[in-house]
Amino acid sequence: MKTAVKKLSIVAFVVGLIALFQFLHLGDYLSFSYLKGSKEQLELLYSRHTVAVAVSYMIIYILVTSMSLPGAAVMTLAGGALFGLMTGTVIVSFASSIGATLACFVSRYVLRDWVQGRFGTRLKAINQGIEREGAFYLFTLRLIPIFPFWLINLLMGLTAIRLVTFYWVSQIGMLPATLIYVNAGKQLSEISSPSEILSPALILSLALLGLFPIAAKKLLNFYKERYRVHQKTDSAQNVDNKKSRR
Repeated sequence: MKTAVKKLSIVAFVVGLIALFQFLHLGDYLSFSYLKGSKEQLELLYSRHTVAVAVSYMIIYILVTSMSLPGAAVMTLAGGALFGLMTGTVIVSFASSIGATLACFVSRYVLRDWVQGRFGTRLKAINQGIEREGAFYLFTLRLIPIFPFWLINLLMGLTAIRLVTFYWVSQIGMLPATLIYVNAGKQLSEISSPSEILSPALILSLALLGLFPIAAKKLLNFYKERYRVHQKTDSAQNVDNKKSRR
């Protein structure tokens, strides 16, 4: 009973925040047009209150991503515009990973038992695969920008992947895209739309980079299996040769 009340409280809190976000039209402040129009004022504010702006930015970024609200891409661009490439990458990397992990935790705490209870048999193979190679799958998903950031967080919360693993894999896997977007934020005046940042060639390159670990692991397992079979065959042949000599 207490667990159910806690879950309902979390759901009510999340829904309340999302409703407040929509009611106050806060999404307007996380738009690309607002960022471009307010760039100079934000830079001035940052120069006067460096630490306060950096901390506030991280808190807002974590809230946006943990609540699966729209605006993460614009927030990342803002990080590049305000903090520069190095500082911006560090701040965005940690804020996005922490926010993603919180979203994964909320999804797991609120929805996982219900989903597993309703679709447990169908998800058995997926859960086993995630337990064996969850880090590789997550790394691939993080590197391929066509998969929505928020959807990966929620879906992974329904699996058996450990939150610690989810965090560090997300931190590493999202780093290339973070660098690309933060660097684009430095050149904000030259961009007319966020869609210009990722070209088809760049998306393909990230996809190939993401698929490489799984492909390498599968290939390594294939050769290990072939070697094991070869060893067993050689051993059997040696036994047969010894018997024939007798």
